[in-house]
Amino acid sequence: MRLMLKDILTKGGHEVVGEAENGLVAIERYNNLKPDLVTMDITMPEMEGIDAVREIKKADPSARIVMCSAMGQQMMVVQAIQAGAKDFIVKPFQPDRVLDSVKKALG
Repeated sequence: MRLMLKDILTKGGHEVVGEAENGLVAIERYNNLKPDLVTMDITMPEMEGIDAVREIKKADPSARIVMCSAMGQQMMVVQAIQAGAKDFIVKPFQPDRVLDSVKKALG
């Protein structure tokens, strides 16, 4: 999933400055790299994406996060938006939708 997303973002003119394999690493990388935008999966080992969003937003209320979800995770998407995510994209990723969501979140 990360490779596909990285490919879409890179081809869309964005620079990917870091990746994380779980929610705990995502928080650490966010604090170290301070990216303009984070794409965060809902389902991850160590710490779920929604909990990681809450922690990142607690440390940086201006953080811009777009959630990645699978079909059937609508309730979790609502929780992610309530936790502070700006938008969500659904797997399998459609490049145009990903880039629109990123543009919206950065705008």
